[in-house]
Amino acid sequence: MAGDVLGVVLAAGGGSRMGRPKALVREADGTPWVEQAVRMLRAAGCTSVLVVLGADAETARPLVPRDARIVVHPAWHEGLGSSVRAALEAAADATADAVLLTLVDLPGLPASVGRRVLDAAADDPAASLARAVFHGRPGHPVLIGRAHWADLGAGLHGDEGAGAYLRAHGAAAVECGDLADGLDRDR
Repeated sequence: MAGDVLGVVLAAGGGSRMGRPKALVREADGTPWVEQAVRMLRAAGCTSVLVVLGADAETARPLVPRDARIVVHPAWHEGLGSSVRAALEAAADATADAVLLTLVDLPGLPASVGRRVLDAAADDPAASLARAVFHGRPGHPVLIGRAHWADLGAGLHGDEGAGAYLRAHGAAAVECGDLADGLDRDR
């Protein structure tokens, strides 16, 4: 896909099922999940990366790679929708044609998934909508072209993300089940 793509890691939540914010979780070898997510987006082809932090942001901040921009979202407790809206508002200041959003709780997601979603996008990155699906189940990453940011952001509420918008606007479903299971980790 041609164009400038901003990678976004959503890592603001409190992680109630995890028992702590997922932005603080590390693999057994000590690698932070947030670092893995940033690396995946870079390797997938994102020109820059933004990490949205919220719960326990000051503790999570040192775990974010230095080449990623951090946005602290103080209203993180309002849910996923507000975190996506915060990411889109921060992206508006960038030169990106599109954002590629992923969740922090997808450790081990290979960059090939992100690349496939980017490759499947239309010739016009700013108008693109695409999402990874895993054996038909919607997942992440999700590609959102700049032309959709304002309308999507205006419709985000509570703990609902972009799913309804993506369905209503015919986002391309990019099958990635041969590359990963796409399951987030809650425990």
